[in-house]
Amino acid sequence: MPPHATRLAPATSVDAPAASDVRESMTRLPEPLQLPLTWLTGRPYTGQRGPRPTPGFHLAGGVVSLVTGPAVSTAALGAGGWWTLLLAAGWAVTLHGLRNLRMMVYHQCAHRNMWARKRLDRALGRVIAGLLLVQDFDGYAREHVGDHHALRHMTPADPTVQAILVSLELRPGMTRARMWRRVLGKIGSPLFHARFTTSRVRSYLAAAPWPDRLLAVTGHGLAYAAAVTTGTWPWLLLAWTVPFTVLYQISNVLRLCVRHTFPGPGVREKRGRDYFGRLTNAIFLGERAPRSGLPRGRATAAWIRWGARMLTVHLPARYLVLTGDTVCHDYHHRYPMSRQWADYLFARQRDLEAGHPGWPPYREVWGLVAAIDTVFDSLRTADPETYDRARLPRLSERALFSAFED
Repeated sequence: MPPHATRLAPATSVDAPAASDVRESMTRLPEPLQLPLTWLTGRPYTGQRGPRPTPGFHLAGGVVSLVTGPAVSTAALGAGGWWTLLLAAGWAVTLHGLRNLRMMVYHQCAHRNMWARKRLDRALGRVIAGLLLVQDFDGYAREHVGDHHALRHMTPADPTVQAILVSLELRPGMTRARMWRRVLGKIGSPLFHARFTTSRVRSYLAAAPWPDRLLAVTGHGLAYAAAVTTGTWPWLLLAWTVPFTVLYQISNVLRLCVRHTFPGPGVREKRGRDYFGRLTNAIFLGERAPRSGLPRGRATAAWIRWGARMLTVHLPARYLVLTGDTVCHDYHHRYPMSRQWADYLFARQRDLEAGHPGWPPYREVWGLVAAIDTVFDSLRTADPETYDRARLPRLSERALFSAFED
């Protein structure tokens, strides 16, 4: 099992000093670093205010990443030698763009909340579905709003639950270590990725309107045909196909494993804001900054270690897995139609500081591994009858892999 990324308790109420002090401890750093730290961690410090991004800003960011990433990868391959190491940077930028378009823009289009203009949101959602080859937009919007945001949330009818129980083959009663082995085995399996990729394509082609299918098949087909004709197909495979399939799917699986916690077996009243508000945690990335008052040598070593972990552990998790507003997905489940979604970091903070009226206290987990542990622990103690795979509706493999998407 991977080492813990944090020593904090798996899930802590935001009102508890052990959790909220993590971000506050970073305020000792210079002010110019505070906004980047807020983006990296996903949490503003108390009272912080920042710029308010627009929906168009997030769309443009995703598109720019999809252009820049493959360009960097292609240039690295063309330069050869040590420059080839930049291929990984290109992959990272490409993956970030793919996940931002899917997890934020496409998601908000499904809620008819990108620009709050139904036709425009639907048109953009259909374009993104064809580009990413994910579940048909109309089918996703219907299932997501009807099954994931309604009374079926985190019940056996919820696609999230079905993906965890069937596609990842996790179940109540499993130890945390066994769940980790199962998930790591999946994301390291070529067969798993082949099935995942095939199911993505089939999911799209099975239900998308025929003009969309024609456009998607033509666009993707021409790109690969041109690469084969010109002999550049190895570059296309490395610069685009790897992040588009394997890396995208690894990020998808890890994101699935932190999305929502399972209700405990003793929970009887499975409705109301108090119940639904506790099924989703914010997932912040970072750790407490070194305390003041240390001797100079120890302080220097502590700050170097802190900075190294922020850059090599938490930044990749933020940039590649918990992209966009996924760090504070709890805000979205409280206010799924909020027009402040594009300003997700500060919108949640404003609601928190206002006392989260009508809702239970926000909960937060610090660290990707700790967040996965939290979900695994909730599944381990979940009601085995409720979450018995045998009681789930029979679903095709195509439908099960589509359920990975939030």
